[in-house]
Amino acid sequence: SVSPGVLPLCCRPPAWDRPARPPPSPLQPPGLAPCRSFSNNKIQVELDESSGVAMMKFKSPPVNSLSLEFLTEFSISLEKLENNRACRGVIITSVVPKIFSSGLDITEMCGKSVEHYTEFWRAVQEMWLRLYGSNMVTVAAVNGSSPAGGCLIALSCDYRIMAENPKFSIGLNEAQLGIVAPFWFKDTFVNVVGHRIAERSLQLGSLHPAPEAQKLGLVDELVPEEKLMEKAAAVMTQWLALPDHARQLTKSMMRKAVLDRLVAHREEDIKNFITFVSKESIQKSLRMYMEMLKKRKS
Repeated sequence: SVSPGVLPLCCRPPAWDRPARPPPSPLQPPGLAPCRSFSNNKIQVELDESSGVAMMKFKSPPVNSLSLEFLTEFSISLEKLENNRACRGVIITSVVPKIFSSGLDITEMCGKSVEHYTEFWRAVQEMWLRLYGSNMVTVAAVNGSSPAGGCLIALSCDYRIMAENPKFSIGLNEAQLGIVAPFWFKDTFVNVVGHRIAERSLQLGSLHPAPEAQKLGLVDELVPEEKLMEKAAAVMTQWLALPDHARQLTKSMMRKAVLDRLVAHREEDIKNFITFVSKESIQKSLRMYMEMLKKRKS
């Protein structure tokens, strides 16, 4: 069964009956033209209806951590864009300097009730189902470090461009915190970089500096930070030049099995998360990590 409000890509009505729209100019990044925008506490969205391209900007300092509120806003924003026939693609980026997203908010997993863990993990699932199964072209403009859940967001997009800065890193580093990346994180990672690289990286909880991330295929290309949005717009133009229906059906064919696997095991995955995160040893690890972060800030 599919949860209310979530239609994986394979079940959504095709969008080839949308009127043809001119592709965006690579010289004018989306957002500079007159646009329709909506802003929540954590996320700002600007849609240029003339090009059909939206910009989704994370604005939750200090590190764009994926709290329950952030995840909920993310899913609602994606749903709004998905339901807007004028929108064909979305570029996802951050307005917080040096960080794309630090991943799941540790405070949501520490010392809370079973009910809270259930609600939080369902929101994480929802975010991934919507993004990985989106009909839209999705481009991640990774303008800072992106560990764990932040890496998952980038992996779930169709194309990843990262700022050419060796200080910025990306990867699923859950193992370093004593946490195991769920099977659908793993599946998404394997689909991008292949089994061997994913296995080694996941076991070691590796964070890969930008140049290494490109060599591994974790990001598609690196560009100087000041050219990131221009490049994202150019890539979007290239992808939107294709007929929507051909691209969407191909995307569905490539991603359907992975999406269906989570949909079929969604409740079991929530129970596994609750069992795991409720263990005293895991809670202790999370508390120690939070203390380390506090000391680092002070």
